Amino acid sequence: MTIKAAILLTAILLARVAAAVDGVQHDENLEAGRQAYEAGEYVKAAQLLRQAAVKTPQDPEIQLWLAKTYFESRQRDAAISSAERAVALDPQNSVYHEWLGKVYGDKADHAGMFSALSLAKKARKEFARAIELDQKNFSAYQALIEFDCSAPGMAGGGEDKARAEIEKIAALNATEGHYAAGNCARQKKDFTFAESEFDKALAGHPSSADLIYDIGDHAMKRDQPGRLLAVANEGERAAPEDPRGRFYRAVALVLKHDHLGHAEELLHEYLKIAPTRDNFPPAWRAHEWLGHLYEYQRKTQSAIDEYEITLKLEPKSKPAREALKRLKKVNE
Repeated sequence: MTIKAAILLTAILLARVAAAVDGVQHDENLEAGRQAYEAGEYVKAAQLLRQAAVKTPQDPEIQLWLAKTYFESRQRDAAISSAERAVALDPQNSVYHEWLGKVYGDKADHAGMFSALSLAKKARKEFARAIELDQKNFSAYQALIEFDCSAPGMAGGGEDKARAEIEKIAALNATEGHYAAGNCARQKKDFTFAESEFDKALAGHPSSADLIYDIGDHAMKRDQPGRLLAVANEGERAAPEDPRGRFYRAVALVLKHDHLGHAEELLHEYLKIAPTRDNFPPAWRAHEWLGHLYEYQRKTQSAIDEYEITLKLEPKSKPAREALKRLKKVNE
């Protein structure tokens, strides 16, 4: 081998090593970013994911995780930008379209009337496209059905559309169909039918923890301990590591005035391990239920403390505000 050839070969090998190192660093940043996201450490997640994006700007998966991170951080424009980038890089990916629809919808909920209408139409279009690409993307299907059940015709929604979509999803998966029918009925305040459908969905052993715990949120707001226990059982079966099962089981026990010591433990565990996430019960809810629990135990000062924490986290909590007035009056 000539000296010139040896130099060229060395340069090629060094370039390959550098590329491999960059690839490893990208993979490390992406994985670390995912882990930070799962832990609810969104500032750290965004930093790591942006570093990964600099290394590999054409990777749509990085953009998806950035969109999720910005969504949870309420950075709505940044979430849209990242989700649009993911779709542009891989237009055939159903999940990317679903998340673009989700961030458009979130922005619409916080925009003025004219902007909201345009964003809502974009959201529906993305949910529909996600389903075209993958009919078994049930979370996108549910988002489309919920949109059509609740949005007016001028935004592209409509009950007629929703009914047809519910029939289609039910043909693919009966459990998803029951949930969709129940969720649509809930939007129309037909709670009797909605809860009948939710019970059928739970009996079908859903695979989606988000679906299960959305039923739990409904049952909590309606003070339904029996349904909450069914939700906790199904959620823990579907996703044993998900902390939401602890929360909804504790709420059921508080409502039943049963095993309050265990309920207290569960709520404290939830506060310790649950991330701050859009579809997780917020910390103020756990403190509010601790307040109810201590009231039942006649631990007045402990209840007052929990309600005060609740109002610091969520000043609009009417139950906490009313409870504080009641308890402080008793203490006078």
